[in-house]
Amino acid sequence: MPDTTRPLSQEERERFNFLNQENLAFLMNRYNRVNRWVIADMVRRSAYHYPDKVALIFGEQRLTYAQLEAAANRTANALAGLGVQKYDRVAILAHNTIHHVLTWLGCCKLGAVYLAINYLLRGKDITYCINHSGSKVFIVEDALFPLVAEVLDQIPTVQALVWSDQGAGQPPVERRFLAFDAWMAKAPATEPDVLLHIEDPCQMTYTSGTESLPKGVIISNQALLAQYMGAIIDGGYATGDINVNALPIYHCAQRDVFLNPIFLTGGTNILMAPDIGQILATIARHRANMFFAPPTVWIGILRHPEFDRHDLTCLTKCYYGASIMPVEVLKELMARLPGCKVYNYYGQTELAPYHTILKAEDALAKLGSAGMAGLNMETRLEDAENNPIAEPGLPGEICGKGPHAMIMYFKDPDKTEAAMQGGWFHSGDIGVMDPDRYITVVDRKKDMIKTGGENVATREVEEAIYLDKRVQEVAVVGVPHPKWVEAVTAVVVPRQGEIITEQEILALCQKELAPFKTPKRVVFVEALPKTPTGKILKRDMRKSYQELFKG
Repeated sequence: MPDTTRPLSQEERERFNFLNQENLAFLMNRYNRVNRWVIADMVRRSAYHYPDKVALIFGEQRLTYAQLEAAANRTANALAGLGVQKYDRVAILAHNTIHHVLTWLGCCKLGAVYLAINYLLRGKDITYCINHSGSKVFIVEDALFPLVAEVLDQIPTVQALVWSDQGAGQPPVERRFLAFDAWMAKAPATEPDVLLHIEDPCQMTYTSGTESLPKGVIISNQALLAQYMGAIIDGGYATGDINVNALPIYHCAQRDVFLNPIFLTGGTNILMAPDIGQILATIARHRANMFFAPPTVWIGILRHPEFDRHDLTCLTKCYYGASIMPVEVLKELMARLPGCKVYNYYGQTELAPYHTILKAEDALAKLGSAGMAGLNMETRLEDAENNPIAEPGLPGEICGKGPHAMIMYFKDPDKTEAAMQGGWFHSGDIGVMDPDRYITVVDRKKDMIKTGGENVATREVEEAIYLDKRVQEVAVVGVPHPKWVEAVTAVVVPRQGEIITEQEILALCQKELAPFKTPKRVVFVEALPKTPTGKILKRDMRKSYQELFKG
């Protein structure tokens, strides 16, 4: 290994050849700190430009960019003090808190790999993620401790536990936990001296397991930075933006399409819990101009009794994603927030995560579309044999290519190869492309209903039911049927105070849809099962109603 601490000799200068990989690696190591571009630099560079600007608001706490940078460095050095080195995994189980943000930024500064645990998981599922990843440190928020209290002795790779106090001074429940604030405060605020490269992994996320165990998605600095830049340009972000982060930041959509790109631009991030009444109040109080939510949360906002009591004229940029937005709801959103530009992001965890975007100028002209590939991405549809589909209107699997793509599924080369077959990432979503190359997502492969030999896209049925203005939410699933194999079944949440009958919904569907697409049954419920990010859990619904047509 060349000595990179001494000056280059004349002979070395003369024989240096950029086509020589050994010398190129030597140069990259030598000058990495001068020309590097990694997540670790993000807040520091914003602090250089805007040291006294408020970067992060959490309740009554405010951190300027200079303060956030110092705290991130302290967190990184505190992790190093626990023996964490480059590429080691650090797991955290937490809500939206400053400690959570600092853990993410501290891992990036140290070259460690951040792993956020979904707080809907329970003991054995959490231990699977920690053990499979080989996490070395586990940070636990006090309110979430009961989820892991009985399994702490089942995570042998973890060498240190850190207690994130969010309960007004509640001490760690066990001696083996370090108190986050005291642990961090002892560490220096200088940036760790670590050699970091843009290709280095920095983030790990476990995808939801349906028929198999969750897959650990490894994402690099490069994928995230390319994605941040695309989001900033495609989504119209600016230094003056005030962004409300209410959806969980353990999820890549909130964290990597909004929180982090706003840090990169030097804007202000507000961190909070996903309470709809508080979201409305927070937007009005802080005069926030941008907000992201999945369709289910936007529906809740539009239906909330306090919607018209708050001055939301400050809101100029609205974003949705994570699942398909019903067209009728989108029209209502644009009508009730007429001064707001509306954008639709579509993507997957494996693409860091956004893949396509429908920009505000196309929102009405391309109603229901997921738009075109983002700034740094390419998109195409493929048939069952992985051949590209060029003809407009023909359905196919949505595939993507570009620097957003993951490195791999951790410890799973076979599934990695299958997902990346032919040099394209395969999303598992079915879409159609119009003559302008705009993509419309039809359904998830696994959500398509095969009834009596015919394929039914659940979205089409849901859109028809949303034409009834008394419907607050609807999800359509296929459940076992003795004659049709799968029966189209609609699960409907009426608006508060409204009464709807099954026959009314069926009559509407018979008018709007082909007979085989019309639901065999309509079930009315008070709420649909969802993740904390607002995705409807159709797999749970299929289980809940699997006996509906039996007996």
